[in-house]
Amino acid sequence: MGTEDQQEEREVLESIFPDEITVLIASRADVSETEFRILVKLDDGRHEDDESEEEQPTIILNVQYPPNYPDEAPRLDITQPPNAPKHIYLDIQEDKSRLLSSLTETIEENLGMAMIFTLVTVLKDSAELLITERQNAKQALADMAAAKLEEEENKKFQGEAVTRESFLAWRNRFYKEQEDGDKKAQEDKELEDKKARVKKEEKKMTGRELWEKGLVGKVEDEDDEEDGVDIEKLKIAS
Repeated sequence: MGTEDQQEEREVLESIFPDEITVLIASRADVSETEFRILVKLDDGRHEDDESEEEQPTIILNVQYPPNYPDEAPRLDITQPPNAPKHIYLDIQEDKSRLLSSLTETIEENLGMAMIFTLVTVLKDSAELLITERQNAKQALADMAAAKLEEEENKKFQGEAVTRESFLAWRNRFYKEQEDGDKKAQEDKELEDKKARVKKEEKKMTGRELWEKGLVGKVEDEDDEEDGVDIEKLKIAS
């Protein structure tokens, strides 16, 4: 492909990218015929209703035709527009090497044919993929942090995981507490029964038995004295 063919390809590119392609002007007359740049607008995945003030990122593909292009690979460089703000997910200074490397295979496959339009397409896809990967990585970290926070919150409402050992220990404590409870209930019942028997026996005792046990002696003495009864005589009479 000679100079005429290179010129023809550039004219085609100008029709495809009417607002994005710029011919470089320099002191050498042949420069404008062999060098130009194409503004590549990227889509970073934002929706149309996104209220972010940051503009969609833009990069520049700088192209120079060597004399034997397209049998020889074009000379390429990637830059960004002057004073363009740094994009959160794309840094031309750091990403240039990776983006240029993404074009190598396409160049090799298209040697002998006009390839600049194809290279622009591949560059656009590669840059947008890089942005998407970094967005996904950031979202993945955010999701992991949210999941960890949720897990910590859920632990507040969950008991300890039951294992065979913990279940057996709980069962032994349960049986021991139940056995101690039954034992205490039995002891309390026996004590109540004993009190009831004593009270019943006291009710059945005769006056003599009460007297012999000293339960009513004092009271009777007082009553007898009041009634004028001689206790000694009662004892002899009995």
